[in-house]
Amino acid sequence: MSAPLSSFTEEVGQLPDHRLYGRVSGVLGMTVEVAGLDRQLAIGARCQVEARGGRRVTCEVVGFREGRALLLPFGPLDGIGLGCKAELAAAEPVIWPTEAWLGRVVNALGQPIDGKGPLPQGPVAYRLRRDPPPAHGRRRVGGKMDLGVRAINAFLSCCQGQRMGIFAGSGVGKSVLLSMLARYTTADVNVIGLIGERGREVQEWLEDDLGKEGLARSVVVVATSDEPPLMRRQAAQLTLALAEAYRDHGRDVLCLMDSVTRYAMAMREIGLSAGEPPAAKGYTPSVFAELPRLLERAGPGSEGQGSITGLFTVLVEGDDHNEPIADAVRGILDGHIVLERAIAERGRYPAINILRSVSRTMPACNSEAENALVMRGRRLLSTYEDMAELIRIGAYRQGSDAGVDEALRYNAKLEAFLKQGKHERSDLASGYADLATILDMPWESGAAAQPGASEPGAGA
Repeated sequence: MSAPLSSFTEEVGQLPDHRLYGRVSGVLGMTVEVAGLDRQLAIGARCQVEARGGRRVTCEVVGFREGRALLLPFGPLDGIGLGCKAELAAAEPVIWPTEAWLGRVVNALGQPIDGKGPLPQGPVAYRLRRDPPPAHGRRRVGGKMDLGVRAINAFLSCCQGQRMGIFAGSGVGKSVLLSMLARYTTADVNVIGLIGERGREVQEWLEDDLGKEGLARSVVVVATSDEPPLMRRQAAQLTLALAEAYRDHGRDVLCLMDSVTRYAMAMREIGLSAGEPPAAKGYTPSVFAELPRLLERAGPGSEGQGSITGLFTVLVEGDDHNEPIADAVRGILDGHIVLERAIAERGRYPAINILRSVSRTMPACNSEAENALVMRGRRLLSTYEDMAELIRIGAYRQGSDAGVDEALRYNAKLEAFLKQGKHERSDLASGYADLATILDMPWESGAAAQPGASEPGAGA
């Protein structure tokens, strides 16, 4: 059976031969209690609740209590009261993406919000909530992916199918860094999820940071901070579903999500509304169960498929990089990029702390020459960082330690190397060549491993 016919048959098979109704028996906060459908409903099922005036609100079952179903809405609850009709929705939500979705901006329901007209529908349906691929069915990560950002390319090389976290407090430059990655990467397609974003900043980011060049090969999913938690959660799931669709068609996808923390906050709201007990900093146990289910969907596909390279931002509360979500995500992903406020305050962007960041596919994906270059650069940065306080107050006397003297001599050049304007692109080869020139190390053209030329191991 062909794929379009199979998808159509699956959709038709979900259509009900009769309709089931219940009634609203209570409303508390954002939680709607429905009676009369408890034996037909299950966790994740959806209902259409008819508000006074005929408006219909889609809700999802998040729990049960005393024989009644607990539902959370995808929209405002205005007009919903006792006795309102709740109709069971049979079909599971799916999307039908195509190449024509590139350059478009959609909401968490897959509806266009960019004013460019309706979205064309593809031949294959993709469920929003899918299980990650089985571990034994995945390929290994591919060769290095050029992300266009010098500091990441040189010191934190990212491979096709790798998943990295970008950890930072608010206002340290996460959004600008994401826009640089989207514009300058060599990936075939970008899928960008803006989860819980400030509504005022969305259009500014699309026009000023991402720009026409970045948007042309991207699909952007937006759920702003004022939307219900189910919309913010579904926006994250839709982002991964779109990335899976393009991966299944053999494309190498760069999946950018800002931020995983706001997805976790949405999950916390849902869990608390369902009556889950709060655990670490108010986050419910289901949050820590759902995080790997979402993040593990990224990665290399099976034979004949493309890959999903994931870069997920984590908003660390109070610049505490050991808070529960940051700690959990760091253990799931294949590396982390730390943006530090102190570096941003001295005007060096992107504010990446190289010494606190790591890519777990390095050094296996690098050539010997690249590893020697990176290790020397890290050693000089580390030596300077160890003595930075003494140097600033003038307590270190030059000539006391040859290693510190060397780090002092190269530090300004290394800082300039790590600094990059948001409209400046740097490719893999030139990044290594420039670093070799700065460090006075011999470098031959072509010494860098070409993307796809090496077979990275499991990581360092």
